[in-house]
Amino acid sequence: MNSFQTVELIKDPRGFATLWLNRPEKNNAFNAAMIRELIIAIDAVGADQSLRFLLLRGRGRHFSAGADLAWMQASAKLDYDANLADAHELAELMYNLNALKIPTLAVVQGAAFGGAVGLVSCCDMAIGTDDALFSLSEVRIGLAPAVISPFVVQAIGPRAARRYALTAERFDGNLARELGLLAECFPAAELDAQVQSWISNLLLNSPQAMQASKELLREVASGVLSPALRTYTENAIARIRVSAEGQEGLNAFLEKRTPAWQEPQA
Repeated sequence: MNSFQTVELIKDPRGFATLWLNRPEKNNAFNAAMIRELIIAIDAVGADQSLRFLLLRGRGRHFSAGADLAWMQASAKLDYDANLADAHELAELMYNLNALKIPTLAVVQGAAFGGAVGLVSCCDMAIGTDDALFSLSEVRIGLAPAVISPFVVQAIGPRAARRYALTAERFDGNLARELGLLAECFPAAELDAQVQSWISNLLLNSPQAMQASKELLREVASGVLSPALRTYTENAIARIRVSAEGQEGLNAFLEKRTPAWQEPQA
């Protein structure tokens, strides 16, 4: 879809894309170039109305080892304003990924340290291997997980976020599942097959309904019941019932046939 040096964006003919972190020789560690290319790639995904969902993956042994050492060395010599600009870029990446209208699924193997935990937290769902290793490692080098912290707290809750941000402990895929960071974890040998199973399941669903559900769940996330929220939810179901895909789905169900959006499956 685009030509990149540090990431790879591949569109599947079935109607989804996979965004690969593609610096396996550096364990997919972040640097300024990768952050910028991830922003551009996510913008491209958001602009492509043919895509149903996005997978976020890492080439090689590790999802991402966090910040690149050479990039950190360069950052240590920057003044406050230059560091603020760097932080703005990282925030742009996290907020854009979190705000993507289509569903997002992170697939994690090996290490997911520092900012990589933020990427996983920004996705709607995540799966990984049971031996994957996660760490909010920033305090070990005198830093804080500042930009990613809102997304980490949303993913694992404030109490667990405090523990792992303050201790920098490593935790595996099984514990990540217990914390809610991963939806499921599997033996490494089963991961690719499980990815295909998740893809097949997502392809069963109405693309428009998945987007509408994602938007709906953002609105109700606070859990605060109000007249305005009630009105929003009533309008949401009315809109989707009269939409083209809503009508197709209801008619297909009543007529005991396959809805049109399932037909392109391999």
